[in-house]
Amino acid sequence: MRLGHLKSALLIALLVLGLAVSGWVARQNNPRASALDSRKEVVFWHFWGGADREVVDGVVSRFNDSQSEFQVRAVAMPGNNLQAKLFLSIAGGDPPDIVNQDDPVIGEWASRRFILPLDDIASADDVRRIESFLFPAAKRLGLVDDRLFAVCNGLDIRALYYNKTALDQYGLKVPVSIDDLDAIARRVCPPESTGNESKTFGYLPDSRRLWAWGYVFGGSFMDESGAQPTIDDPAIVAAANWMQQYSKWYGADLINRFRAGDQSLPGKSFPILPVADDEMAGRYVVMMDGQWRTRDIAALVERRNSNSIPVPEFGVCPLPPPAGGRTDAGWVNGNFFVVPRGAKNAKGAVAFMKFWIGLDDAGQAARTCVAGGWIPVSESVVQHDSFQQFLDEQPLFREFVRLAASPNQYPIPVVRGAPLLKRTVEQAAAEIMTDVELSPENALKAANMRLKQAGVGR
Repeated sequence: MRLGHLKSALLIALLVLGLAVSGWVARQNNPRASALDSRKEVVFWHFWGGADREVVDGVVSRFNDSQSEFQVRAVAMPGNNLQAKLFLSIAGGDPPDIVNQDDPVIGEWASRRFILPLDDIASADDVRRIESFLFPAAKRLGLVDDRLFAVCNGLDIRALYYNKTALDQYGLKVPVSIDDLDAIARRVCPPESTGNESKTFGYLPDSRRLWAWGYVFGGSFMDESGAQPTIDDPAIVAAANWMQQYSKWYGADLINRFRAGDQSLPGKSFPILPVADDEMAGRYVVMMDGQWRTRDIAALVERRNSNSIPVPEFGVCPLPPPAGGRTDAGWVNGNFFVVPRGAKNAKGAVAFMKFWIGLDDAGQAARTCVAGGWIPVSESVVQHDSFQQFLDEQPLFREFVRLAASPNQYPIPVVRGAPLLKRTVEQAAAEIMTDVELSPENALKAANMRLKQAGVGR
């Protein structure tokens, strides 16, 4: 080795040694830093981006500061990359320790042994406490054959938003039955007048929401054992018939054109909101959507108040049932944690789950839900003072939280083939609403047979 190269090598070695010694001295003077270095890493994959990612990073930071045994490292994977990379990581023997997901995949992943049941990785006491802690809807999202394979950490609920100012204008009441909802539709936009292409409809059903209405009408999409699909349940057929009636009133083509207009609104605006400042109604007087739309309404109210523009009054109510249907019912989904097979730190993953949902600290979970505008998964978090203050400030959000505690909120069945089940139901509903000559009963029976042949179920 040349002398110049030797000197350079010695210099680098001395620098590395100096840095190592400095680090050692710093750790001796900072016990906290030393504890961090000795922690077991928990690799956490999630799909959040934008402002939601900041909320997630805040939870991770608080968890890491709360104890000295584990150190969570969050990895954001938005889009479709998460699932594909997860499968590859499991096959390669190097999966993350915990994953957050929101698609109806738990039944499929559990049947393929991609994920571990909670009772394999947590104590019996922790499993019992988590199951009793969760709302029924949150628990249902993670149960496969009565075993918890996923821990829900946030719920999405659908309800009806209504423009009370517009209802008052037409002399209509907030709907408490399916007949009330039909009356709103026919009064605001009489079927016989739609040749002029109405600017505002009272209400229009969405074919993708047969999930919600099927439950409201009293139906079940799987049998009690979860072994066989039952999307031709008479109550679900009744819901599909009711939805198709709107296409018969207004014409399927007109409804499709009107819905296409919803997509052209600026900035994906909530279609129930008036667009022009001189308007008090939007494209709908009543519309089904989730709790996240309360933000859109709050933004409209704030903007109009700041500019001294009249503001319509909005409200939220449950999906109104027919006679004999379910009250406070609907379709629920949400975010949930799973632990992949082969995870190296399942114990740390369970600790992080418990922290996030607030099993031992409801105030911590309430802080997360307030920051994200998310529905808690437990009544104890809902009742925390900080979350109650949030609800006082966001009154429309309160109805969604109340509905989250209802025993009549159901997810897409957590079974093998659930993604196919979801697509099949929505496709059948779209065909029923597009073709008014198509028998809903026959369409759903044919779809149900295809699902059985595909082996959907447990």
